[in-house]
Amino acid sequence: MKVVKLRIYPTKEQEVALAKAFGCCRFVWNRSLQLTTEAYRQTGKGISGMELKKMLPQWKRELEWLGDTYSQCLQSSVLNLSRAFINFFERRARYPRFKSKHRRQSLQYPQNVRLEGDKLHLPKIGEVYCRVHRWFEGQIKTVTISRNPDGRYHASIFIDDGSEKPEPNADGKAIGIDLGLKHFAVTSDGEKYNNPRHLKKHERNLRRKQRKLSRKQQGSNSRQKARRLVAQVHSKIANSRADFLHKLSRKIVNENQVIVVENLAVKNMVRNHSLAKAISDVGWGMFSTLLKYKAEGEGKVYLEVDRFFPSTHLCSATLLPLPTMGLDVRSFECPQCGQIHDRDINAAINLKNEGLRIMASGTGASASGGNVRPKGGRIRSTLPEAIPTEARSHSSIASR
Repeated sequence: MKVVKLRIYPTKEQEVALAKAFGCCRFVWNRSLQLTTEAYRQTGKGISGMELKKMLPQWKRELEWLGDTYSQCLQSSVLNLSRAFINFFERRARYPRFKSKHRRQSLQYPQNVRLEGDKLHLPKIGEVYCRVHRWFEGQIKTVTISRNPDGRYHASIFIDDGSEKPEPNADGKAIGIDLGLKHFAVTSDGEKYNNPRHLKKHERNLRRKQRKLSRKQQGSNSRQKARRLVAQVHSKIANSRADFLHKLSRKIVNENQVIVVENLAVKNMVRNHSLAKAISDVGWGMFSTLLKYKAEGEGKVYLEVDRFFPSTHLCSATLLPLPTMGLDVRSFECPQCGQIHDRDINAAINLKNEGLRIMASGTGASASGGNVRPKGGRIRSTLPEAIPTEARSHSSIASR
């Protein structure tokens, strides 16, 4: 199973047809959400997806324009809402929200879509030209058509290529990655990757276009144009960030067999108002997701060490606790071994050693005791696999 995202270029007539289809699917989602919310408030029980699907014929008789949209797109909208509620009650997502016409628009085709050359055949829309940058083989299962606020259209094609996920194999090079703000990533090999700061590069342009948008009259055409210009800047930032993260994650996965990172609580970290914007811009969560699926797709091992593991407060050479250090301390001399360590490289080495310890133990338990914050003294790894065989000094590496 895999997904290929292609950019499509509908004609003016097809853009109008897609806009109507987006509006119908959005209406069905919002009406279903309203009915489900009201039923839950009154009875304590919601409405199942099948019950909502049975209401669609009645809605079509009341509103004739709903019949202009492919029926299975409307059914998919209802089923997606049902899945959203399941995710909410299982605490994987927040409560579903009403959809707005000013945000990203999407609809889903569960079948009857085919790709022939550079033409994508969509029911009730016709042949849409698409830019196929990567040819694939397999059966098309689901196609999601989306329109971003900047006016670009994409088709996300879910494909069953018959391949199975390979079994993970830990035989090979292991690497630990410490994520930060000044340096986006520091590896246990001593490599440092600077934080591109995509938002900061475009912040002046974004601020200028947002000021122009705020001066436009509500509901005017000029406001719609200004809104699209702001969306284009946001799209540029998002695309630049995704390009950097994809390239870096691909490089790391290609060069290593075992990848160990720290399980960061990004949602909790952004509560720090001084660092919230910088943390949101850096994209740690997306980077971890990319590393995980790329590593697992190639039979490599991806591990996350518990966030409470004291990777910064242990000497990578002796595994003994270190005195408390402020964030401004980027290199230090270990009082036990006397070596000068780079703070981030030391943390990356400790993460790698802890990942190897977890693999050797076979339990998957972190040294800090799972998701519970450790109390009392620091807990350190004691297995031979976690102890470096050669003492290293990082005094020649520039501090962050």
